[in-house]
Amino acid sequence: MKIYTKTGDTGETSLFGGGRVGKDHHRVESYGQLDELNAVLGMARAEGLGALDALTQTLQDQLFTIGSILATPPESKAAGHLPKLKPEWVTAMEQAIDGFDAQLPPLTSFVLPGGTKGAAALHLARCVCRRAERRIVPLMREGDVAQEIVVYLNRLSDLLFTMARAANHFAGVKDVPWVAPKA
Repeated sequence: MKIYTKTGDTGETSLFGGGRVGKDHHRVESYGQLDELNAVLGMARAEGLGALDALTQTLQDQLFTIGSILATPPESKAAGHLPKLKPEWVTAMEQAIDGFDAQLPPLTSFVLPGGTKGAAALHLARCVCRRAERRIVPLMREGDVAQEIVVYLNRLSDLLFTMARAANHFAGVKDVPWVAPKA
């Protein structure tokens, strides 16, 4: 099977389950954001996340599932055959946040992205996650995407922030506090 098909040379792409849309279509932009987020998580894993690696791979698997949901029009016959986003994924993220928070020093200031390379990559992932969320909210408002995807991404960005702090903590590196400029 060839990687290139030439079917997108005119600026359109196929959706899973049928239909073609422009590559700048809001649905394509949305799952493209999740693909970018998944790539950043892969970069974070390549930096070495130690105890956070297995959780990060689980998140990558989940994001791939959500991307497939976004790439499939809800009215297509293929939509019924896709894996589903499970509510327990959000519950597991909340439990992970609580578990990490119990091990971390209390937040006393805003935190700048940085510290270890893995933590910095997780902070970048958080930013990409927020951007994906902003792209998907209009789809939710139009009824094209279930609210559970927005809930998942909202919780994921919180988890990624907490994981970045945990990556620094586990490596013995302090978070980088924001210091307000003096007036």
